[in-house]
Amino acid sequence: MTVGFDDDVKACAALVHRADPDRFMAVMAAPVAVRPMLFPLYALNVEVARAPWVTQEAMIAEMRLQWWRDALQEIADGKPVRRHEVVTPLSQVLSPDMAAMLDEYVAVRRWDIYRDAFEDEAHFDAYIDHSSGSLMVAAAHILGPADETALRDIGYGVGVANWLRAIPDLEARGRIPLLDGTPDGVSALARRALTRLRKGRFNASLISVQARPALYTGWQAEWVLRRAATRPDRVAAGDLAQGEIRRRLSLMWTVASGRL
Repeated sequence: MTVGFDDDVKACAALVHRADPDRFMAVMAAPVAVRPMLFPLYALNVEVARAPWVTQEAMIAEMRLQWWRDALQEIADGKPVRRHEVVTPLSQVLSPDMAAMLDEYVAVRRWDIYRDAFEDEAHFDAYIDHSSGSLMVAAAHILGPADETALRDIGYGVGVANWLRAIPDLEARGRIPLLDGTPDGVSALARRALTRLRKGRFNASLISVQARPALYTGWQAEWVLRRAATRPDRVAAGDLAQGEIRRRLSLMWTVASGRL
């Protein structure tokens, strides 16, 4: 599928650039031809991720998420889609099956609206899998054939790494983001995520060369998880960000080596 940089895709790229600079960098490191295929998906991610936070009214936040579920349903059903700078280009790159799969990706974001803790480990894992894991699956399948299990293992590791980086902000917003926020609990979560990330990387041969650029968004995950596993106090301190030089060099290494 060939998608060009029309005005909608440029708007998607600008949105990702403003709201998610790490993913923007990862897309810009990918071949030019695949960038307009990935920007609409990552623009969707920006819109869905921020929908629960733009209002204090739970009902309005629910309605915002439902709007995106309805838009994805239109793509899944093969119906004419609503005119929107993100939905329109997304409908050109997303298969009906992937659009249907992303319904739960949006639905799990209802957790962000409320202040309830996760019920148990299974609930937390489902949140990460349906959000980060499903995003990884969709990105890869837009580009080429890939094994879903390997993608979800990588997506889980990337999702937990990003989640740990977000802990200070989530707590400041009154959320309870961890089942066990003790140093031992944080370290155990980081190690578990690191195990799944490495398992997915071990099976990366099941991910086609065409789909590999979808993995670039996880280029910092191992570094973050190892840091959190050995020094869990850095999570609460918000000390899980790479310096700019390391950040850029590690992305360059990921692209050059073809692996996370």
